[in-house]
Amino acid sequence: MGYCLEAVIASELVLRDLAGIVAEARIVPLGQHLSLLPMTAAFFDAITVPGAPELDGFWKAPLGFGSALAACSAKGPVAYVEAEFFGGDGTQVAQVWNAGKVVLGPLGLAEGEPFPAIGSPVSQALRQLGAARHEYFDEFEAVGLGRHRDTDDWLAAG
Repeated sequence: MGYCLEAVIASELVLRDLAGIVAEARIVPLGQHLSLLPMTAAFFDAITVPGAPELDGFWKAPLGFGSALAACSAKGPVAYVEAEFFGGDGTQVAQVWNAGKVVLGPLGLAEGEPFPAIGSPVSQALRQLGAARHEYFDEFEAVGLGRHRDTDDWLAAG
């Protein structure tokens, strides 16, 4: 069974303006006061700025998305994360903005590369957003990112 996630993660307050761009956008509560905004095709199309710069290292980040995330980070830290796994092997990329600036990343983990001792790119990003691992394996598990196996599955939960 595979796992695929492309999403913006922050507090609900930080995500509201960004989600307001697309009527179908859904903010889904996670644990530890964080929420997730799935990168759907409709959201991707609505937020893309033709000719704008791309986010280095990401496979499903719209052109100009870095500027949109920097702007919404004026209300608090925000992360964009992508993860894809199949059979225990996969890739992750994460970046975090706060107060209009990049404060982490982009961090990438290539297929077959072991997680660094400080945690996966997504867990490091979640830590920047205030998540704590507590009794869980990592921050990814602690906030509940394992609840669904595909980005679109989060929409039904929203």
